[in-house]
Amino acid sequence: MERSRIAKAEELTEVQRIEVASGTPFREIGMTLVADMPPLPVEALAAGQRAGRLWVATDPADRPIAFVLADLVDGAAHVQQLSVDPVYARRGIGRRLLDRVAGWASSQGLPALTLTTFRSVPWNGPYYVRCGFRELSGTELTAGLIELLAAEAALGLDPAERIAMRRPVPRTGAGSG
Repeated sequence: MERSRIAKAEELTEVQRIEVASGTPFREIGMTLVADMPPLPVEALAAGQRAGRLWVATDPADRPIAFVLADLVDGAAHVQQLSVDPVYARRGIGRRLLDRVAGWASSQGLPALTLTTFRSVPWNGPYYVRCGFRELSGTELTAGLIELLAAEAALGLDPAERIAMRRPVPRTGAGSG
């Protein structure tokens, strides 16, 4: 079984490789725009790594095979990117990384995880529902989530297919936070 930890600074290009590789399944369903999107810039990954918000899942040799980058958006832990190398897909690695972020969010006193994703892509919206997320209605969207969805539309992603989701985070015991 893999383990997870904060990414090391020297692993950021490997994190980018994982993100690019995770686009392969999108190509297979005709979503070439998504498959061809560049990975997150090294600078963004480095900022997340320095802030302790970039986790990697690693193989037995301690090589990254998946990652999750979290940010803060409107008082919640926002999953900016979750990517699993397709060679390691469908093994629960992404779910365990989400749980790792939820544990971090709880320790920070944050009430929820949020993310934006594709409504209909099986390993997006339906997957996140199985991981405890629910789609937010238009009236539930925060200013930051609205801004993120608008930025995604500006990149060419179909706004009718993009959704924001939220998963409550259990609170840790009294005095933590």
